Amino acid sequence: MSVGRHQAEAAPAAAPEPGPAAEPAPAAEAAAAEAATAEPELAAEVLAALSAALRAVSLGSPLERVLHELAASARELVGARYAAIGVPEREGDEFAHFVTVGMSDGLVAQLGPLPRTHGLLDAMLADASPYRTPDITRDPRFRGWWPPAHPRMRSFLGVPIVSAGDVIGAFYLTDKEGADAFTAGDEAAVVLLASHAAVAIDQARLFEDSRELALAEERARLARELHDAMSQSLFSLQLAAETAASLLPGEPAAAGDHLGVVRTLAARVAAELRTTVEGLRPADLDRDGLAAALRSHATVAGRAHGVPVVVEVGDLPQLDPDAQHQVLRIAQEALTNSLRHAAASTVTVRLAAADTREVVLRVADDGRGFDPGARLLRARRLGLTSMQERAAGLGGTLTVTSAPGAGTVVELRFPA
Repeated sequence: MSVGRHQAEAAPAAAPEPGPAAEPAPAAEAAAAEAATAEPELAAEVLAALSAALRAVSLGSPLERVLHELAASARELVGARYAAIGVPEREGDEFAHFVTVGMSDGLVAQLGPLPRTHGLLDAMLADASPYRTPDITRDPRFRGWWPPAHPRMRSFLGVPIVSAGDVIGAFYLTDKEGADAFTAGDEAAVVLLASHAAVAIDQARLFEDSRELALAEERARLARELHDAMSQSLFSLQLAAETAASLLPGEPAAAGDHLGVVRTLAARVAAELRTTVEGLRPADLDRDGLAAALRSHATVAGRAHGVPVVVEVGDLPQLDPDAQHQVLRIAQEALTNSLRHAAASTVTVRLAAADTREVVLRVADDGRGFDPGARLLRARRLGLTSMQERAAGLGGTLTVTSAPGAGTVVELRFPA
C-alpha cells in the first residue's frame, strides 16, 4: 500500500493526550477551515479519493461496496495501516455495517461477528466531533482487545460522518505508518472526506431502498394484479379457441364464428393488460400531485413491510412544488421509521387543511414507541433533525409524541 501524503508532514499542532483532561479535537468546521488554509491541494486530493466510491454509487453497487471504497480512500489519504467505516443500526447497540480495510480475509474471519457500538466505537457515533490520540489504549473509553485475534493498535483517528445533522456512521483509522500519531492535517483530510462520504452513503441507501420496494415487492404485486385481472379473460379465450378447433372439421362456418369470438376476447385481454400495467406505475409527484404520490408510496412501503397503511387526504390548498416535495419527504421519513423500527400493526397517514391558514400532516403508529428526548436515539437514529429542518423550511413546526409502549405520532403543521 502506498502511503498517503500526510504521513510525512509534521503535525501543525500537538496531538491531544487521551483522558478526561485532554484538549478536545477540533470541530469538523474548524478542521475543514484549517485544511483550506494550510493545504490548498487538500480538497482536490479528497475529491480524487472519493471517485471510486462515487463511481460505485453511480453503478448502483451495494452499500457494502461503497463503504469499502470510502474506507480504502481514507486509509490511503492519511497513511493508516488499518481503516474501518461503521454504520450503526437505527436501534440497539449493533452495527448494520462495519467494513474494514488492511486486514486479511483470514484475520477478518477469526474476528467473527460485527463489533457492538461500545467504547470508542460508540463515542464516534454519539458526538459529531473528530478525535485523535497517539495511544488508543490509554483512553478511558478503551475496552480492551476482543477477540484475542484482534491486532494491537496504538495511534487512532476517529471522524463521525454526519448527514442533515444526524451521525450516520464514522471513520476509524489506526496505526499511522511512519509516525507515532496522526496529525491535524490528517484529521482535516478525513473530516473533509466524511462530509462528502455522507452523500455517497445516502445515495447508496436510496438505491438499496428502491431495489427493496421496486423489485421484490413489486414483482409479487405485479403477479397478483395480473392474475386477478387476466385469469377470467384468458379462461374465456381458451374455451372459445377449443370450441372453434372442435367445430372446424365438420362445421367450418360455426368455427369461423367462434374464431371471431377469439379475436374479440384477445383484443379485450390486450386492453386489460395495458390498463393493468399502467395502473402499476408508481405515482409521480410532478405528474400526479402530492395526494397520489403519498398514497402510492405508502401503499408500496406498507406491502414491502407487511404492515397495513391507511392514507387519508382531505382538501388541500394549492401548494408550490417545493412545499409538496418537502411534505412528501417528511411523510416518507416518518413512515419509514414506523414501518422499519416501531414493530407496528398499523400506520395511519393523514394530510389535510386544518383551516384556511394551516395544513397538517400526521403519521401515527401503534408500535412500541420510544423516548423522543433520548440523546443518542435522537442524534443518529430517526432522522428527526432532517424532518425538523424541512419543517422549518416550510415555515412550520414538527412535533413528535411518543413513549415506550405507547406508539408514535409525528405531526407537521405549516402555513397554507
